[in-house]
Order: sequence, then C-alpha cells, then structure tokens
Amino acid sequence: MKIVKAAAVQISPVLYSREATIDKIAAKIEELGRKGVQFATFPETVVPYYPYFSAVQTPLQLLGGAEFLKWFDQCVTVPSPATDALGEAARKAGMVVSIGVNERDGGTIYNTQLLFDADGSLVQRRRKITPTHYERMVWGQGDGSGLRAVDTQAGRIGQLACFEHNNPLARYAMMADGEQIHSAMYPGSAFGDGFAMRMEINIRQHALESGAFVVNATAWLDAEQQAQIMRDTGCAIEPISGGCFTTIVAPDGTLLGEPLRSGEGEVIADLDFSLIDRRKMLMDSAGHYNRPELLSLLIDRTPAANLHERGGQSTTVASAIEPAAQA
Repeated sequence: MKIVKAAAVQISPVLYSREATIDKIAAKIEELGRKGVQFATFPETVVPYYPYFSAVQTPLQLLGGAEFLKWFDQCVTVPSPATDALGEAARKAGMVVSIGVNERDGGTIYNTQLLFDADGSLVQRRRKITPTHYERMVWGQGDGSGLRAVDTQAGRIGQLACFEHNNPLARYAMMADGEQIHSAMYPGSAFGDGFAMRMEINIRQHALESGAFVVNATAWLDAEQQAQIMRDTGCAIEPISGGCFTTIVAPDGTLLGEPLRSGEGEVIADLDFSLIDRRKMLMDSAGHYNRPELLSLLIDRTPAANLHERGGQSTTVASAIEPAAQA
C-alpha cells in the first residue's frame, strides 16, 4: 500500500511583506524536501499574513483604511511571480504543497487555498465560500468550483479553510469526492486555547467521518509581531494569542505526533493509505454507510460570473485553473 511522508507546517509570516514571506516559505519547502517530505500543508492566508487587524478594529477604524490598504497592497494575484515562486519551490523539492494566500482579484480580496503538484503546476485554486463573522468586511465570497478533491502525486487531496469545517455539506463534498488527504488550515495565534480546542474537535471529527488523513496547519506570531500588531491597531494581546494546533490526524481520529501549540516547526508523519481502507471497511460515509435515496448533496460547481451577456456568454473571475464540471 502507498505511504506518503507528510508535514503540517507552523510558520510565521514576515509581517507586511509578500516577497519576504514567500522567500521564507520557499526555504521551508526546500528544507522539507531534503527530509523526504512528499506533501505539506501551510497555514491559512499566511501570504502575506492573516488579516488580524480586521478582528480587532471597529468597522469605522477599518473604514479609515490604513491597516487594510497596507495589507491589500501585499496580497497575491493568481497567477503572478509570487505563485510562480511557490510552484518553483514545490517543483525543486518534488513536493505537493497546499498553502493559504490572500488573493487579490481586481478590488476584492479572497481567502484562497492553492494546491501545487510535485511538478510545480498549480492544480487547484479555491476560495473560502463564506468568510466568517468580521472576515466579511475584508474578504469576498468564493464559489463552488473548488469544492472538490484533486489528484496529485501524493494522492487525492481536498482543502477547506478554518470555519468551513463547521459546514457539514462542504465537508461532505470533500468526502464524496474521494479525498485521501484533507488539507486543513487555520490562522493561528488567535482567540486563545478555546479556539484551538474547537479546531481539534473539527479536524478529528472530519478524519473520522471522511476516513482520510487530515494535515492541519496554523500560523505563529512571535512576541515582536504581536507587539507590532498591538502598536498598529491599538488591540490587546489576547485576541492575537494562542489558537495554534498544527498536527496530522489518522483516519481513525488519532493524532500522529505531538501537536504544535506554540513556536515555529512542523509535524511530520508517514501516511499509510492502508489505514484508509481499514477505516472505510467499518464506515464509509460516501459509500456503504450512505443512503443517497434518502439523503444527498447538490453542488453547483459553476464558477462565479461578474458579467452576464445576452448572447449567453459569461465573463468569470480570473482563474489559473480549469473549473470542474458541474455536479
């Protein structure tokens, strides 16, 4: 049976610098490649950095724009030299890489997950379908075109971001599409230990229900970065502390290695795909344990269109990936 060496990476962004953050991530990919890692998950929107300011500023402060515009200027277009650099790092390491970026498309930013195959090609670009709570002030809504698992050299991989793991139908879309590895990512250094506890419940439950491995990554803010955000926004330290739980979960819900709760580093584990078969022999939620004549999921995977023409043609948002067929 197939065995894949995987890494869940806890890493700090370089605040306020897209290029420096990408250079740091590329160096980490190279380092993991030397260790024989074949698949790695990096944190949610780690490039250039998660918009912590949006969690701690009032709408009126956000309207003032200083922190938003500083962040907006460093966000990522797809494709671009930034995504080329990430793809090249994956290619050199021979590694499949899942990473979260703030994607700029025109005047809108999206919480986007990118998936690079081991040859460096960008095989998936999906946007978080619904930003959570305060995030709606800075991110646009994604569509259903990325609610799918993708075949890569490491296996069939699905991706979801943060509170999407509280959406049972979004998670079932990944299960029904046959994911073998689920790439989960959260912001990290946010909202305290209670947030980390709920994250652990989310990802372990998903592993149990999907019968897949879950490789989960959170980011880390060091003391200097916390102090910088506090100076820039006037916030207290509590909202930008804790909330880290970088780990790998087996299909039976057990943790493979000690989770990272602080600091930078990675959890590395061998994913033995025979454990997927063992779990699904007992309970296959998208197979013999399903009752599709009673319960089913309808997914609209049509890419969102900003312009509809009378002749029936549509102009969709810019995409580096061919959209999946409508299911």
